[in-house]
Amino acid sequence: MRVLVVEDFEVLARSIGTGLRREGMAVDVVLDGDDALAHLAEVRYDVVVLDRDLPGTHGDDVCREIAAGGSGSRVLMLTAASTVRDRVEGLGLGADDYLPKPFDFAELVARVHALGRRSAPAVPPVLRVGELTLDPGRRTAARGGQPLELTAKEFALLRCLLAAGGRVVSAEELLERVWDEQADPFTTAVKTTVRRLRIKLGDPPVIETVREGGYRIGLPQ
Repeated sequence: MRVLVVEDFEVLARSIGTGLRREGMAVDVVLDGDDALAHLAEVRYDVVVLDRDLPGTHGDDVCREIAAGGSGSRVLMLTAASTVRDRVEGLGLGADDYLPKPFDFAELVARVHALGRRSAPAVPPVLRVGELTLDPGRRTAARGGQPLELTAKEFALLRCLLAAGGRVVSAEELLERVWDEQADPFTTAVKTTVRRLRIKLGDPPVIETVREGGYRIGLPQ
């Protein structure tokens, strides 16, 4: 899942970004509305965590731009104002959810996950191919009933491949969906993570490499 965090209080912004990355999300962090619009023009985000009171372009206007753009990005609006009127106004601007500050981080994570599911094409709650299963809600994966100990990146990459339903997923797409803007486009991170994942998944192999195409999940022969 690709997430944009827009929050002018830098300590909070970095903290949210770090926490969401630990949940396996690819997160970009910006500190004002102008930078947010610049990022949104270049990248399709599943979820935008958006502070309402921003320097530069106001958060309300950023929200309107997202709603009008038709990208499918879901907006979780954050604000220190917590009255019912404030929430109604925020949702009226096009926000999909509203979370007053201060908030519990676990609740923020749960709401981002919920919005991410609404943003993505419909997929089964538990992804299965042969003996391989992955439950995004519980963040568990198993093969042949045996639990798999996966890192956040390995889990996110496997989820992308399973959700593709047999479609070939390019390394560039995986880099965009699983990592973030800090990733070097010439990095070997995708290849390295796929290699580690193959070892953990065991035999017979289920991740196929498609020459000059990318990777896909295939049923073992």
